[in-house]
Amino acid sequence: MTCPICRRPTTEVYKPFCSMRCANIDLSRWFDGTYTIALSATEDAEGDGGTDNALPSDGDESDTTNW
Repeated sequence: MTCPICRRPTTEVYKPFCSMRCANIDLSRWFDGTYTIALSATEDAEGDGGTDNALPSDGDESDTTNW
């Protein structure tokens, strides 16, 4: 098996990577958004869509906290 970052042989300690350096490179790619996981149309439609926690928009602001 080869390292997905540099194509060197992997080591048991850092498998599937060859070293901590390549493992950290991979992790940083996940953090900065280089890698993404695409949702299918059904998962997107069934997902929360970011609106489940939305505040009601009825114009009544009496139950909001003034910071």
